[in-house]
Amino acid sequence: MELKIRYSEKSDLTFIDHLQKQNAEDLSFYPKQVFEREIDKQRILLALVNNAHAGYLYHGSFDSKDLKIHQACIEYDLRGNWYGAGLVKTLEDMCGLSFVNGITLRCGSDISANNFWKLMDFKCIDIQKGGVRRMRDINVWHKVLREDMFGYLNLEPSKKKKDSSVWRKNYKKYGLQNSMLRGQALLDYRKKIEEEND
Repeated sequence: MELKIRYSEKSDLTFIDHLQKQNAEDLSFYPKQVFEREIDKQRILLALVNNAHAGYLYHGSFDSKDLKIHQACIEYDLRGNWYGAGLVKTLEDMCGLSFVNGITLRCGSDISANNFWKLMDFKCIDIQKGGVRRMRDINVWHKVLREDMFGYLNLEPSKKKKDSSVWRKNYKKYGLQNSMLRGQALLDYRKKIEEEND
């Protein structure tokens, strides 16, 4: 099977959005408009196997010390064939042409992709609390591409399973209030829910 990697075009948008929705339990959600904008900025790499869509990798700007991977996803039937590795290797090669020191990403603790990132020589450098709906941890993965004077931790990644029971118990009280919370607002909301359920 022949693997080709290129930047996505507007005609690939339907596939990218469909694959994101198909894997909603494992990925952060981005509205279609975000993907449209990021395609224009050339931030979504596309994997094609025998000229058919196989997966994508959505990354951040090359202007930062550490490049962020926002999403990476391969069609379920094609996983385990190293097509995702092809996307990551292409991104690493592109980082080599800029001043990026490393690549970082966040991955839910119960997602099998954690094993993939470990195989790709990423190190778990932090474990953070995720949202209330899934009550899982978020593993922060990092790969050093250029050494700098500050080292990174190498933690054993969390394997905490998601648990929607607290969210279901509080759904009528709070509804979907937390669906668009990010950062500190999300952590404050989770802490409030945890305290009420102790």
